[in-house]
Amino acid sequence: MADNEAEGSAGETPEGAGPKSKLKLIIAVVAVLLIGGGGATWFFFFRHHGEEVHAEAPVAKPPSFVEVPDMLINLIGGPGERVQYLKVKVVLEVKEEKQAEAIKPSMPRVTDIFQTYLRELRPTDLNGSVGLFRLKEELTRRVNAVIAPIQVNAVLFKEIVVQ
Repeated sequence: MADNEAEGSAGETPEGAGPKSKLKLIIAVVAVLLIGGGGATWFFFFRHHGEEVHAEAPVAKPPSFVEVPDMLINLIGGPGERVQYLKVKVVLEVKEEKQAEAIKPSMPRVTDIFQTYLRELRPTDLNGSVGLFRLKEELTRRVNAVIAPIQVNAVLFKEIVVQ
């Protein structure tokens, strides 16, 4: 019996050492991978170089503005209604100063196209912010058609009064 116990304990050691050493090997490999992955992540994403030079964004030129002469227009009303007037001060926004200078000779044409359109409006067309937004969009579309190939970025209201 003593021989059997000696053989059993001797037989358990090689078999018992195998699974324990495999488990230790797996844990060691996982630890190395985690440490290596953490180091690689830090190296590629979090390390800051002292010598890096960031390219500066080009300085954006401020837009230029072109004043349109003030306009006083009578709005369309129904028969028997009192006459209502629209007073508008408008500015055109363009990208560059040279575009602003190119628009100035066409200013009588721009004023004419604005007045022709504005005379067709009813007071209800200008109600609320939606009415003013539509008016801006329509005036922008019309001025761009008149001064093509130059493009106006926006028509800006300095003053708008319905009386």
